[in-house]
Amino acid sequence: MEMQREIEVICGEVNISDLSAFLGKINTIASDNRVTIQGLNADLLAGEKHLHFAVGKALRAVASGKNVAKDPGVEIMRYAAGERQIERSFSIGLHEGENNAVFVLLGKIDGLLIALAELRKLIEEKPCSELLAYSSSKRKGILSLFGITDEEIKASGEEHIPELVIERVALSNFVK
Repeated sequence: MEMQREIEVICGEVNISDLSAFLGKINTIASDNRVTIQGLNADLLAGEKHLHFAVGKALRAVASGKNVAKDPGVEIMRYAAGERQIERSFSIGLHEGENNAVFVLLGKIDGLLIALAELRKLIEEKPCSELLAYSSSKRKGILSLFGITDEEIKASGEEHIPELVIERVALSNFVK
């Protein structure tokens, strides 16, 4: 598989009334522009470092042929969710209703620019630093998704929850 050349990230709010129709639009934008687009639930990401670490791990896995998912976007989702199992990684994806979303795009720059313009028509763009930042409102969903225990939090401190998430991402190929 040919390695992708560029990575772009766009964040925003989107109200999805029909998830399969919305994902169909995203897939059409992606295929029309020969790019990969992966949407993720920003409310389950523990900061920009979590996203960048997961994307880096996924792209290294694809480059070395150690990827579990055939699709690089699904591989990104798998790492972002800290999951070995593809099916379980969909929990970090988009859902029907209001979403704080982050979209990771991979491909050649000309296709990426057109795809970004198309995505901007579907979402209300917000700064990624705002939507990705870890906050107490994300705590419950993140602890549940990543199986972080009260004991771990007591041992390391509440402020280290994002690091515990990154640890799960780092270990995702070895656990579960």
